[in-house]
Amino acid sequence: MVGDPKWWGEGDMVDINCRIRALMERLIASGLETGLQAAAYFRGELVLDAWAGVADSSSKRPVDGDTLFCTFSTTKGITATAIHLLAERGKLDYDDPIAKFWPEFAAHGKNRITIRHALTHTAGMPHMPEGVKPEDLCDWDKMCRWIADLSPLSEPGSQFMYHAMSFGWLLGEVARRADGRPIERIVQEDLCTPLGITDLYFGIPDEAEQRVALLEASPPSGPPPQLDPIWARIMPPELGPLHELVSKPDIRRAVLPGFGGIMNARSVAALYASLAGASPSGIQLLSPERIREITRLKFDDKGGIIDEPMNRPLGYALGGPLSAMGDRLSAFGHGGYGGSLGFADTCYHFSFGLAKTLLSDRLAGEDTAYLIAREIRAALGIPEKGEAV
Repeated sequence: MVGDPKWWGEGDMVDINCRIRALMERLIASGLETGLQAAAYFRGELVLDAWAGVADSSSKRPVDGDTLFCTFSTTKGITATAIHLLAERGKLDYDDPIAKFWPEFAAHGKNRITIRHALTHTAGMPHMPEGVKPEDLCDWDKMCRWIADLSPLSEPGSQFMYHAMSFGWLLGEVARRADGRPIERIVQEDLCTPLGITDLYFGIPDEAEQRVALLEASPPSGPPPQLDPIWARIMPPELGPLHELVSKPDIRRAVLPGFGGIMNARSVAALYASLAGASPSGIQLLSPERIREITRLKFDDKGGIIDEPMNRPLGYALGGPLSAMGDRLSAFGHGGYGGSLGFADTCYHFSFGLAKTLLSDRLAGEDTAYLIAREIRAALGIPEKGEAV
């Protein structure tokens, strides 16, 4: 029988943690990873809280449960959740034009771009301002002024183009204008505090610096690809390698809701547990009706910039073949550059978080998130395919 909570005891969690820790150690010994954290909730229980390896390869500082990681675009799922909470409270609607809250954004024909377009990466605004430098990313008002003055690259709703960095300012400024508080306060006060999450930041405080892992990039698996001119506008090479960018002290303290959240796996899993009906506190941030609406497939296409199938509901990705989330549409969440991940599966009241130090580009079905999530599902008796019965 799958998941009767009263069957779970301390020994069961120890067995699962040992099983996942052994897998982590094998991945590290093979050279595929250097430092890992994983956590999972299942029907109101924290059933996985494991880590292995080092947080800093030079100093050999070990990873522990409190180590913090930049999780790149895993941050987007948290930003989207904050937007959905504001929608739940009636402060915005998905089909509201962004310019309704942010009038300056209407410049250059952007008055028809909606919040829904931004959530589904179809706003035509994936690009960054020309000449942007790392220090500019730390100035919220400057970045919003520059983005408001950009011209769109496509008609709203006409094309999927991954808003790798701009996603955060588009939706973060909408949240600030609609609510009155900056996005980082909304995340802390309305998402983290009710759930008892203490290690999830949009801009770390100084005292957290010593707990942040130092990220590193794995060697390329082949010759560098030729950079698409549009992609160079989406991810400006002038910002430098991402793992070096997010290692800068000022960037770690900046509010970057599209790609710069710093957190641990336990916090990611705890937030998604509330969306999956798996939170120990029983708190559900969003109503079941809201979750059904935001996880209904809104855009299913092959993007012109990222050559992979993109199943995109409102602000997340959905499960599918070879997905670490499992091959079912009841699973939703967001991954990040290099392999971090957070997701919920509402059918099984299951959530998962993964954070890591070594940024890799392994294929779907071979990556660490897939291997660990598959192993924990096997331990819990959750099938890889199909919906719950």
